[in-house]
Amino acid sequence: MALPLPSTLSPSKVSSFTSCALAFRFSSIDRLPEEPSAPAVKGTTVHRALELLFVDEPDRRTPERGQECLQVALAEMADDADYIGLQLDEAGVASFRSDTSKMVERYFTLEDPTAIRPIGLELMLTAELGSLTVRGIIDRLELDADGELVVTDYKTGRAPSKGQEGSRLGGVHFYSMLCEQVLGRRPSKVQLIYLGNQPQIITTTTSEQSNRGVERKVQAVWSAIERACDTEDFRPHPGPLCSWCSFKEFCPSFGGDPALAAAAGDAARS
Repeated sequence: MALPLPSTLSPSKVSSFTSCALAFRFSSIDRLPEEPSAPAVKGTTVHRALELLFVDEPDRRTPERGQECLQVALAEMADDADYIGLQLDEAGVASFRSDTSKMVERYFTLEDPTAIRPIGLELMLTAELGSLTVRGIIDRLELDADGELVVTDYKTGRAPSKGQEGSRLGGVHFYSMLCEQVLGRRPSKVQLIYLGNQPQIITTTTSEQSNRGVERKVQAVWSAIERACDTEDFRPHPGPLCSWCSFKEFCPSFGGDPALAAAAGDAARS
């Protein structure tokens, strides 16, 4: 019996499938819940703070205002299920607040927010590639000095090494393809803004060739997912990331049984 296909593909799903097909199945098909992680929740908080910052008029986008926006984001997160799931003690809360504050502070060392002309914040775009629906949320879509589109994605994790930069840019190239499909315009460049301990901006230009390359990759990944669903053959890819995986109890690499995952997913949603 074939497994059901996921309804859409996004940059995170493409990355998940190519990193570990079995983890992709557990997350996107069996829909097993994942344990919240402090780095991910911190990232959500900082993203929200920067979204609020860019709602303001340019002359108000100061470091002090950035910290005020962070306080709003932290207040909102207090009721968030993932934040609550972290079960932070008093020291953990203080560390969480300190870490997110430093990330917002670092942002102002990387670019001048008063010069940014955003036209979309946390912008959801959905397009059709043949029979496949693709979608993604762009952190910030803006116009540069020449009126060209620029896609910006905030990252709160570790900055990549030189050899990893190309693979990390895959997600923003996906967004470039979405812009062309939905808005009829290809961004002139895409960029990653890293706010971790090694703050930096990684920028690259786009081209018709790069967008077509993304389309081909996405369609190839989709074809591989279709085959895996048809044969129920999603294979694990053991490696360092297993330490943070929420699905080890169902993974054969750790003595688990993938056949039990669907029932567990249904039980978690009931």
